[in-house]
Amino acid sequence: MATIVVVEDDADIAAAVSARLRSEGLTVEVAGDGPSAVELIERVRPDVVVLDLLLPGFDGLEVCRRIQRDRPVPVIMLTARDSETDMIVGLEIGADDYLTKPFSPRELVARVRALLRRAERATPPATRLRLGGVEIEPAARRAWLDGHPVHLTPTELDLLVCLAGRAGAVRTREQLLQEVWGYRDGSGARTVDSHIRSLRRKLGDDVVRTVHGVGYAVDLQGGAA
Repeated sequence: MATIVVVEDDADIAAAVSARLRSEGLTVEVAGDGPSAVELIERVRPDVVVLDLLLPGFDGLEVCRRIQRDRPVPVIMLTARDSETDMIVGLEIGADDYLTKPFSPRELVARVRALLRRAERATPPATRLRLGGVEIEPAARRAWLDGHPVHLTPTELDLLVCLAGRAGAVRTREQLLQEVWGYRDGSGARTVDSHIRSLRRKLGDDVVRTVHGVGYAVDLQGGAA
């Protein structure tokens, strides 16, 4: 049985989210502030963390930084603010996705289930890939830019490997959501765009090319046009 940690300082929201997740047969633990969240996550080692951005003690971004140091853990951020800066920072430090309040409990459950399915997927290919000055070793979960190691979050690496696995082919946002995140309903297009922006900041603007009105693509060896 998968374990989910819900980090939320609003008791009513925490209770509602926990009840819905438990009704799906999941084990749920709850924390209401930053320090207790880090302690709980380190102790129970959950399969997914549902993490509010605004917390007492220290905020959700700091919680995400600290828990990702130990081992990568899937994180869905919850926020009352639709701030692009907050989302970008959260994704860059290891969050997989975000929902802006108010959100649908059904959508939250669907995204938690998708992240759980993703964790059960087969080991990525062992082949090393080159995208211009970028090299990726999927099996070792490592990447280099011009010969220097570069830190990519698990989702960033999975997204890049997914694009590189079909080099030259254009992948729509809906295809990427299904293949990388496991989302089957097409929701979360902004999540794809935010991760692409983060990859470009880390690896260069030309590593992923945009095909306007369609989606994204990369090209092996010569880099993206």
